[in-house]
Amino acid sequence: MVEHPSQLISPALERLRQTTPLVQCLTNTVVQQITANVLLAAGASPAMTDTPEEAADFARLASGVLLNAGTPSASQYAGMREAVRGANEAGTPWVLDPVAVGALHHRTTFAREIIAHRPAAIRGNASEIVALAGLGGGGRGVDATDEVAAAIPAARQLQRDTGAVIAVSGAEDAIVTAEEIIWLRSGSPLLQLVIGSGCALGALTAAYLGAARDSGIPAGDAVLTAHAHTGAAGQLAARRASSPGSFAVAWVDALYELDAAGVAELVAVRRELA
Repeated sequence: MVEHPSQLISPALERLRQTTPLVQCLTNTVVQQITANVLLAAGASPAMTDTPEEAADFARLASGVLLNAGTPSASQYAGMREAVRGANEAGTPWVLDPVAVGALHHRTTFAREIIAHRPAAIRGNASEIVALAGLGGGGRGVDATDEVAAAIPAARQLQRDTGAVIAVSGAEDAIVTAEEIIWLRSGSPLLQLVIGSGCALGALTAAYLGAARDSGIPAGDAVLTAHAHTGAAGQLAARRASSPGSFAVAWVDALYELDAAGVAELVAVRRELA
């Protein structure tokens, strides 16, 4: 079923801008600055509090939490476990971005362990989702070698096992909930040439889930809007810049400039029963 995206996007985006959710990012060292800039431009507030001593306390205060083990250390793994504990105690939604899961053993073990603690969402590329579900070996590092459609059985399995919304990123994104699959077409190939664009999307997903909490906005719609906002900004940026460096700046500007109507005009959404 194809429907106008504004019906799904407007409530969540407007709620984000009204509430300025505070997002705790336990993320990799390569992408911290771009992640913070993306959150600020979109309308959220970033915090990079990842020490084991503080992570649980901050997760209780935050609106949403991101776990991204892109460049993990023993201390960061401990901080992530503490953040999940604090988030769950406070009812704070948290998001797992399973970077390079399947390709590397230790992070794969950690990710499979942590999803038992009920994330609000899991966001990854097709190969990461397949590997996290135990149905494949993962991609080439952070690069997917599977198509989004091939990852749908794995996404459905993860959704049943964890209760999370599962977002599979690709040429056409798939947002899998217990009731439906929402397919989203948006973005630009230049996003793949900007370091941290996918990792920042994980943080933005946490921001939208945090904003949507206790508002009546479905979690699936919040996750969809994070992806639509990111992709629409990429499309707008690609009209202004044709090379990665200038595109990266234009992308952050577009995240700031776009309102719900602007996002809805640039993306296509279709829904099917899960």
